[in-house]
Amino acid sequence: MLLATRVVSQQPWAFHAHPEVWVLVFALVASYTYAVRVIGPRAVPAGEAPVSRRQLTWFVLAIVLLWFASDWPVHDIGENYLYSAHMLQHMVLSYFMPPLVLLATPEWLARAIVGHGRAYGALRWLTKPVVAGVAFNAVVMITHIPGLVNAAVEPGRANGLLHYGLHLALVTTALLMWMAVCGPLPEVRISAGATLIYLFAQSVVPTVPAGWLTFAEGAVYKAYDFPSPRLFGLSVTYDQQIAGVIMKVGGSAFLWTIVTVMFFRRFMRTSPDDYGFAARRRAVEEARARAEAQAAADGALTYEQVAEVFDATPAPEEPAR
Repeated sequence: MLLATRVVSQQPWAFHAHPEVWVLVFALVASYTYAVRVIGPRAVPAGEAPVSRRQLTWFVLAIVLLWFASDWPVHDIGENYLYSAHMLQHMVLSYFMPPLVLLATPEWLARAIVGHGRAYGALRWLTKPVVAGVAFNAVVMITHIPGLVNAAVEPGRANGLLHYGLHLALVTTALLMWMAVCGPLPEVRISAGATLIYLFAQSVVPTVPAGWLTFAEGAVYKAYDFPSPRLFGLSVTYDQQIAGVIMKVGGSAFLWTIVTVMFFRRFMRTSPDDYGFAARRRAVEEARARAEAQAAADGALTYEQVAEVFDATPAPEEPAR
């Protein structure tokens, strides 16, 4: 039986080192630093900074989120105790971290990585909104299949390669999905109006597994169904329900916040200049000035000249009765 074979620590908060995560984080930081300091100055015009302060900030935030989701204690709790913590990992790796990675990547670095050959052609096809959206949501659905989840995290029989592969597929498809929104290559990004529809579509599919987890009766994932220790006193049912709420509310709230901000910036501008009123007014004034100049050249009276003479002429006296 599962309960007999499960081996969990009676000290859930005990520290466990994850050197593979540290190596990954160090490699990413070292690679980005090398690219910015060595390759960047050769790839941009003289005097231009390879990256902006904002891009450096995005990179630091992305690394912090990656470390948070992959290292102790979130990883250990998500793998051994609470599926809701596992869901939080997925949210960070698919919704929060990927756009920061793309925002932190300057265009010259993206083109240096991708090149201009078959890799570039494959990237253009994979980042098409329909292709990337379908791939991302398919992986989201697959990563919630009970059999795969149980095989990836069940103590004693867990498949570490499968667990790593699922997370890698999630991050990869998430990067492809976000490329159309905030990717470093301008030709890949879609318009603001299309982005609103695109992000709305990404918030629809996750409601299926989220609703399933929220309203399911009994344990959906047997790997998390054990009597003790129950972290925070959460039963397996409450744990699943919290996971469903994280997936639905967390993901949708994040996407809808972006949609709302973009909508108001794009369609609810308050300055008349944003609607082109000032440009149209200048065009009318310029046309009027040209017409007056032409009339003066032809010896005709302008409107201002007629109005000035009219204002200077006294009104006629009324006849005496």
